[in-house]
Amino acid sequence: MGWFITLKDAARSGLRVERTRLEPLVTLRATAGLALSGGTALWLFGGTAAAAAAYGALLGGIAVFQRSWRPDPVLPVASALTLGITSFLSYLTGGHLLLFLALVALWTFLGGMAWSLGANAGSLGTTNAAVMLVTVTLPATFMESLGQAALMTAGGLVQAALVVLFPIRRWGRRRDALADALAAEADYARRLREDPAAPFTPGPFAQARDAAMLSARQVRRRPPELHGARGLAELIRPVLATLADPSVTGAPKSLTGERAQEILGGAAEILDAQARAIRHGRPVELSAWAVAAIEVPKSGHALTGPAEQTAVRLRALLHDVIETTGGEHSGSSGPEEEDATALVRPSVSDEVKTAARTLHGQLHRDSPVFRHAVRTTVVVVVGDVVGRLLPFGHGYWVPLVAILIMRPGFTQTYSRATARIGGNIGGLLIAGTIVQLAQPGALVNAVLSVICGGLILLFMYTGYAPVQAAAAAYTIFTLAMAGEGLDQSVPARLNLTLIGGFLAMLAYALYPSWETPRLRTRLADWTRADLRYTATVVRHYAEPGARTARESREAVLEARAALLAWRGAVALAAKEPVRHRGLSHTTETGAEHALAEVARITMLLEANLPVPGSRAVTAAAPLAIALQQSADDAAKAVRDRRIPTWGPIRAALTGWDSQGPTDEMVQRTGVLLLAALDELSTSLQYGSPPVPPGNSPAPPPAGTRSP
Repeated sequence: MGWFITLKDAARSGLRVERTRLEPLVTLRATAGLALSGGTALWLFGGTAAAAAAYGALLGGIAVFQRSWRPDPVLPVASALTLGITSFLSYLTGGHLLLFLALVALWTFLGGMAWSLGANAGSLGTTNAAVMLVTVTLPATFMESLGQAALMTAGGLVQAALVVLFPIRRWGRRRDALADALAAEADYARRLREDPAAPFTPGPFAQARDAAMLSARQVRRRPPELHGARGLAELIRPVLATLADPSVTGAPKSLTGERAQEILGGAAEILDAQARAIRHGRPVELSAWAVAAIEVPKSGHALTGPAEQTAVRLRALLHDVIETTGGEHSGSSGPEEEDATALVRPSVSDEVKTAARTLHGQLHRDSPVFRHAVRTTVVVVVGDVVGRLLPFGHGYWVPLVAILIMRPGFTQTYSRATARIGGNIGGLLIAGTIVQLAQPGALVNAVLSVICGGLILLFMYTGYAPVQAAAAAYTIFTLAMAGEGLDQSVPARLNLTLIGGFLAMLAYALYPSWETPRLRTRLADWTRADLRYTATVVRHYAEPGARTARESREAVLEARAALLAWRGAVALAAKEPVRHRGLSHTTETGAEHALAEVARITMLLEANLPVPGSRAVTAAAPLAIALQQSADDAAKAVRDRRIPTWGPIRAALTGWDSQGPTDEMVQRTGVLLLAALDELSTSLQYGSPPVPPGNSPAPPPAGTRSP
C-alpha cells in the first residue's frame, strides 16, 4: 500500500465517529467531580488554583473510563499521585530551561516505555508528560508549586472518592467480558452448523480470562454467576467442534447429522440466553425449543457411539452453565477450578518485579516501544525549543500536540494526527472565538471548562476527533480561567497545532517501527505454539496418569496468545506503506488457514482426552517427541525464510503400531495434522529455499516435557 492511500485511510480512520454505547451516568459522576474540584478551588484560592484542580479532576475522570480490570478507584488514585509528582517537578524546574528540558525528556521517555506494560500504563505516562508541558505555564513560587501539585492530586482523589461513594454497575465490565465470551461461543456453534471446520474466535475468551484475574478480596465478593461459567465454556468449545465433525456424527443431511445440527442450534440458544442473563444480572430465560433440542427425544437416541457420548457430554455441560446463573455449580470441573489459584492477581511486589523485567526486555533498538519512546522524547524536546523560538507565544502547544498524537503504531499515530488537527481546529475556532470576543470572566470560563470536560468524557468511546475538539476548548477555557492565553489569537494556536502534528508524523517517517518485517517472527511464534499445544495433547495419550489438565490449559493459552498476536500484526501491517518483505497476502492467508486447521484438529483430539488409569497409547510418545522437536525446527525455518519440513512427524506416523480404537484415532489425527502442516509448507514455499538436510537437531530423550 502506497503512502497516498495509506495517509488517506489514516485520515478517514482518525475523523471517523463510532456509533457506540455511551456512559451517561459515569460521565455525569465524573463531570460532577470536575465541577466540585474546580469550583471549590476557584472559590477558595482563585483561577490558577482552580485550573490545577480541574486538570487533576479531568485526568482522574478519564482514568475511570480506561478499560482496566482493576478496581475502579485504583486508576484515578494512580493518576492523582503521579500527576501531583509530575506537576510539582515541572513547577520546580520551569524557570531553568535546560533542567526543565532534561526533566521533560526523562519523563517522556519513561512514559513512552510504559506502553510495554499495556495501554493504560502508556496512556497514563503520556498524559503526565503532557500535563507537565501545560502546568509549567502557570506562574508559581516554590510554596505555590507545592500547593498546585496538592490541588491536582486532590482533584484526582475526588474522582476516586466519587467512584467509591456512588458506584455504577458493579462488576459491569467483568459481566460484559464473560457475556461476550459466551455469545462468541454461541456464534461459533451456529457457524459450525454451516461449516464444520469454522474457525474459533479466541479474542473474547482471552478478554474474559483477563477479567477473571481478581484480588483475594474480589474473589470473596464477586457475584456467584461470575464463577464457573468461563471454565465450562472452555470445556464446551471442543465438544461443539466434535459434534459438528462429519466423521463423528455423519453427513449433514443424514438422520444423525440433522440431529447434531439441532443440538448445536439449541446449544447456541442456551449460550446466548446465559450471556444475556450474566450481562444484566438476572435469571436466565430459556426457550422451550432450546431445552428440547439438547434433551434426548421421546423417540429415543438418534445418535450412537462417540456421537452419543459427545451429545451427553455437551448436555451435562450446558446444564452446569445454566446452574451458574442461579449461583449453583455442581458437575464437571473445568479450567476455572483448575486455575483458581493462578487467576488470583499477583501481589504488588510481584507486579513491580514483572514490570521491571518487561521494561528491561524492551530496551533494545528493535523494540517498537523503545523506538516510540525515543521518537517521542526527541519530538517533545525539539518541539518545546521550536515553540519557544516562534513568535506566536505559548510554544508549549507544539510539544503538547505532538506527544498526545504519538503512539507506538503507525496507523494510530497518523490517524490521531488527523483527528488531533481536525478536532483542534474545531475546538480552537469555537473556544478561541468566545474568549476573544466575549472575554468571559473566571466563573463563566470555569462553567465552560466543566461543560467541555464533560463532553471529553462523554465522547471517550466515540472517536479521537470529537474528544480532541472538546479537549482543545477545555484547555483554552481552563487557561483563560487562570488568566493565561488571552493574548494568543486563534490563528496562532492553529499554526502551533499544525507544527506539532507535522513533527509527530515526520518523526515516525524518519524513525519508524514497522510491523510488516516482523510478520515472519509472529508466524514462527504461532507455528511453535500450535505444535507445542498439539504435542502436549498427544503426550496425554502416551502418559494418561502422568499429565494434568493444567499442562494442556497452558499450551492452549500460549497458542491463543500467539494467534491473537499474529492477527493483530497482520491487521497493522495491512495499513503500513511498506513494500512486501517476505510474506505475500496469499502466503498469509494460506499459512493462517493451515495453522487454524492444526489447532482445530488438536482441539478435537483434546475433547477425548483419556482419564487417569486409561491404557496408554505407547505409539503416541514418539509422535509427541516429534511434534515437540518440529515446533522449534519449524519456527526457526520460518524466521530464516526457509520451508519447514516434517520428517520426524512423518517417521513417527510411518512406524505407528495400532493396538486398539484409541490408537487408531490418534493415528488418524496425526495423519490429518501432517496434511495441514504440509499445507503450511506449501503456502511458504514460494521465494523460500528448502531446509538443508541434517540441520535439525537430534530429538530430545523420550519423556521430555514441553517447556
